[in-house]
Amino acid sequence: MQSAMAVPRAAKAALAALALAIAAPAHAQPADGPQPRLPVVQLSAGIHIIHAEVADTESTRRAGLMFRRELPGNEGMLFVFENPDVQCFWMRNTLVPLSIAFIADDGTIVNIDDMAPQTDDGHCAKKPVRYALEMAQGWFAEHGVSAGRKIDGLP
Repeated sequence: MQSAMAVPRAAKAALAALALAIAAPAHAQPADGPQPRLPVVQLSAGIHIIHAEVADTESTRRAGLMFRRELPGNEGMLFVFENPDVQCFWMRNTLVPLSIAFIADDGTIVNIDDMAPQTDDGHCAKKPVRYALEMAQGWFAEHGVSAGRKIDGLP
């Protein structure tokens, strides 16, 4: 037989668990693993085709490529923001070295920066941008893509 005090505690615990379940986003990733693959958009940088996962919500942008163990070939992640701003990125919990291109509304690359894995160093756009594209480190240089070039196919 349950005591009178056990029922309210159990009810409180159940309500707290329910509140946490409701508050957690359906696509939240585990704290120690990568988020599931996101929808992909095809972009182009001149003759080069890029298959970029689209991170366009706060939670998908926050998780980004954290905990991924590889970023093969022409795959990347496109970060889409609601409004242009001086966007800044870091590499906490990101295991692979990346290069990031900060891209203006018209698709012009403002600047590109290389980012070392698992660091909190800030990497920022040199002016307000709506997009940022992360690729394996060196991808932009290897493909002759630099600041001033255009990325086509942006959403």
